[in-house]
Amino acid sequence: MAEPEFTARGVRIGKRLRSLTRAGQVRISDGRLQLLTSYGSEIDSAPVQAVRASKPWFVPEDRALADLNGQRYLLTLGEQDPAPGEPGPPAARRFIEAVRRAAGRDR
Repeated sequence: MAEPEFTARGVRIGKRLRSLTRAGQVRISDGRLQLLTSYGSEIDSAPVQAVRASKPWFVPEDRALADLNGQRYLLTLGEQDPAPGEPGPPAARRFIEAVRRAAGRDR
C-alpha cells in the first residue's frame, strides 16, 4: 500500500450539529478520502474527485467542510496546526490543498 498523501489525527468530525468523533482521522490515500473514528472504523469515504473541500466563512482557522456522498462534514483539524512562531499554514488549509492536489484541481 502506498504512503498516504495526507493524514490528520485527533480530528473532530461532525455532521450538522452532531459530533461523530472527537479524535478521528482524515486520510487521503490511493485517490480516496476516508473519514475514520478514533477506533479506525470508517465513517465515510469517497474518491477525491467527488469530494468538495472548502473553508467556511466566519469560523476559526482550524475548521474545514468536506462534502462526501451528499453529506456535509465539519472537520476541526486544530491538533495539526504548526506550533506558535513556526511557519506553515493551518491544518484546514493543508487539508483543502491536499484534496485539490489529489483530485488534480490545483488552484
